[in-house]
Amino acid sequence: MRILVVEDEKRLADSISKGLRQEGYAVDTVYDGQDGLAMASSEEYDLILLDVMLPGIDGVSLTQKLRDEEKKNTPVLMLTALSAVHNKVKGLDAGADDYLAKPFDFEELLARVRALSRRPVTALRPVLKMGGLKIDTNEKEVFLNSNKINLSKKEYFLVEYLAKNEGKTVSKEELIAHVWDYDADILPNTVEKFIGSIREKMGNKYIKTVRGFGYKLIHSKK
Repeated sequence: MRILVVEDEKRLADSISKGLRQEGYAVDTVYDGQDGLAMASSEEYDLILLDVMLPGIDGVSLTQKLRDEEKKNTPVLMLTALSAVHNKVKGLDAGADDYLAKPFDFEELLARVRALSRRPVTALRPVLKMGGLKIDTNEKEVFLNSNKINLSKKEYFLVEYLAKNEGKTVSKEELIAHVWDYDADILPNTVEKFIGSIREKMGNKYIKTVRGFGYKLIHSKK
């Protein structure tokens, strides 16, 4: 899962980004509204954490531009010290999906992130079951026939992203864009190595290679 953090308080932004990376998320961080709009418009993110009071362009205006001009439906979680009801309403009316007032507990932030990550087009449920495979998106754990599979964080997010697109062929480039940071120096054969490792742990029947196009997670009844 790839997240964009737009926050002008550098220490807070870096702290949030560090914590999210420790949880296995791919995170890009910018410190003003103009850079945030540029990144959100040109890159594909699963979630945007957006401060309201930003230099260049404020968070409310940025959200409106994303929704109205860029036609982006990326979930937006607004972060702000302005906790009055009318400020929340203004942000939500602009197109934000959720609102978290500062100061906040990091565990609550993680809970909001998990909740919003289940809202995209496929309406990902907390627990996905596909034959003998079970994916717990809250705990970030994968089970095969009730036995936990010990995946690394990147391996887990590759499986989760394929699960969000069950039956759809996902290219290596798309997997890189959603599972690794913008600045990460990842090559297509790196994805092949991760997929190979996942198959060693959970078998070959769930992830199918579509030669020349990418991979897809399929529902196996066996």
